[in-house]
Amino acid sequence: MPPAFRFFARWPLPALHALGAVLGWIAFLASPTYRRRFLANAALAGYPFARVRCAVAHAGRMAAELPRLWLQSEAPPCRVEGAECVERAWAAGRGIVFLTPHIGCFELSVQIAARRWAEQHGPVTVLYRPARQAWLAELMRTARDRPGIRAVPTTLSGVRQMIKALRRGEAVGLLPDQVPPEGQGLWTPFFGQPAYTMTLAARLVQQTGAAVVLARCERLPRGRGYVLHLESPAEPLSDDLATATAQINRSMEHIIRQSPGQYLWGYGRYKQPRAESAPASPAPGDAA
Repeated sequence: MPPAFRFFARWPLPALHALGAVLGWIAFLASPTYRRRFLANAALAGYPFARVRCAVAHAGRMAAELPRLWLQSEAPPCRVEGAECVERAWAAGRGIVFLTPHIGCFELSVQIAARRWAEQHGPVTVLYRPARQAWLAELMRTARDRPGIRAVPTTLSGVRQMIKALRRGEAVGLLPDQVPPEGQGLWTPFFGQPAYTMTLAARLVQQTGAAVVLARCERLPRGRGYVLHLESPAEPLSDDLATATAQINRSMEHIIRQSPGQYLWGYGRYKQPRAESAPASPAPGDAA
């Protein structure tokens, strides 16, 4: 592990967020490709740059806070709002699928959920994609596979473990706005633009009867901590896969619109997997 990673892990959160804000702006100004994608994605959602300019700094804060989140055993201060929807799901004997887009401190969401509920309801299972570099792959595995969290790879075996966890009444966590590999998604509108969207989240719910909980971990100003917002979707997921996938995209839009200044607008949400082509007309279930 690079010494710098351990060095920054010891920094206080306000200093990390201040450094991250500077790094975010450096990346934005230095990369025309990143800048164009950021502005284009925000525009598709109806946001002028003035409305989301703080997201530039938050992208840097996300990177700067990772050493602390991965290497420190104690999570930073985080208040939880809306926990009642989680308690209701477990009271009904259901597993839970936590869904969050690339917004705020999504890395912390699972840590807080595990700290609060894992002892009583079992670990939270999350998917992770192993890095190509050996040192980073090992770091990611150990950082995410901590007490109360079970990290499984993005393979068929990992998906099976998630299904088993839900059938035991446990929880799993996903980022459904992450572009899936070829053949594992559907073209579904995201802020009005066709986006290749994973079907895994909808399939997990349909196959296990799990409850869906929407999560958004918001950074507080000046490094004062975080707030984890939890809520139930506006409507139950359809039994039709295409319709359910579209519903999940609308839920992600809802979360993003609550904190547009903390979304990763520079993420390549609309990229096309190889051998896939965007549909000429809306996919089935778009109007559901």
